[in-house]
Amino acid sequence: MIEARADSTGLVRRLTEKAEALAKARGAMLAQGKSAARWRISGLLWPLFGKE
Repeated sequence: MIEARADSTGLVRRLTEKAEALAKARGAMLAQGKSAARWRISGLLWPLFGKE
């Protein structure tokens, strides 16, 4: 039988910190008048640049 144990408290804390950082970055980007669509498009194209 396989058992798995995870530190769910630490995981929740890290995910919350990352979500807060993303929200701050998004707020700063919107305050500067930049569009989030630009980052979505670049995220879709990113795998094309990693290939050798």
